[in-house]
Amino acid sequence: MDLQTIWFLAIAVLWTGYFVLEGFDFGVGMLLPVVGRDDTDRRVMINSIGPVWDGNEVWLITAIGATFAAFPAWYGSMLSGFYLPVLAIVLALIVRGVAFEYRGKVDDDRWRRRWDVAIVVGSTVPALMWGLIFANLLRGLPMGAGHVVDAGIGDLLNPFALLGALVTGSLFLLHGAVFLSLKTDGPVRVLARAVALRTALVAVPALVGFLGWTLVHRPTGWTLPVAVLTVVALVAGAGLAGRGREGWAFAATAVSVLGTSVTIFGSMFPVLIPSTTDAALSLTVAGAASGAYTLEVMSWIALVLLPLVISYQAWSYWVFRRRVTRAHIAPAH
Repeated sequence: MDLQTIWFLAIAVLWTGYFVLEGFDFGVGMLLPVVGRDDTDRRVMINSIGPVWDGNEVWLITAIGATFAAFPAWYGSMLSGFYLPVLAIVLALIVRGVAFEYRGKVDDDRWRRRWDVAIVVGSTVPALMWGLIFANLLRGLPMGAGHVVDAGIGDLLNPFALLGALVTGSLFLLHGAVFLSLKTDGPVRVLARAVALRTALVAVPALVGFLGWTLVHRPTGWTLPVAVLTVVALVAGAGLAGRGREGWAFAATAVSVLGTSVTIFGSMFPVLIPSTTDAALSLTVAGAASGAYTLEVMSWIALVLLPLVISYQAWSYWVFRRRVTRAHIAPAH
């Protein structure tokens, strides 16, 4: 296996880790006004992801940095084609991070409600936009010489991309609801279970439609059993959550998010971005990759740093593994 393929797989792993881990963060944020009946419940929800949400975003930074270094043409084409969606994601993540930090700075209900809105918006926008972006990468975009994408809003808001946005939004929502049922207790846990079951009524059909469309549009053969497993895992996750088997339910929804990502990246190899104007202008793995020396240096750096990052994050999840309840929330001052 050549270094170009290895680094495509590495980037796919980084994006998959981001979607699995940050996906439940987004879900918790989107559910804040739905599951949080009062301020104490909402603080329970925020505290459930408080120790890990910023660490989860490291996967995004690493994935984008690796894409820039290993496949600069792919990085440049994505930015030129998705300037507005990427800008919306960046702004939403900034607002979301600020909201987590500032929400409890003032003991005032209106102050907290404003920052709650910021958390909801800052979680919803990325959850939808990532689906929109990757669906368009699968579908293809108008591309000119030099692999410059010339796509307007109308090109991006096509039915397949909108379905992709619905899939990531509903999938992360379900993943977040199951995480809340696993990580909390009391009223939040009970309501999160109910929300997970209702969300599955949207997430499952949307996922079936999106994966089926993907398999028809970008057939690879081996992604079919992955897609089937992905749907089965999502159905199982919702059912297990309803029965109170939260640990297995969270594992199942994580497998579903992982399977969706594997299907997407598996379908993108070796054509990263198909050109809808001229197939000869499509961007491939070989055409987008950096030189062999750059990829070799990156490989040695990754071998040293990646195990350290994964070990630290695993340790942080272990330290903060216990459930969060209303009894853990100190009175507001």
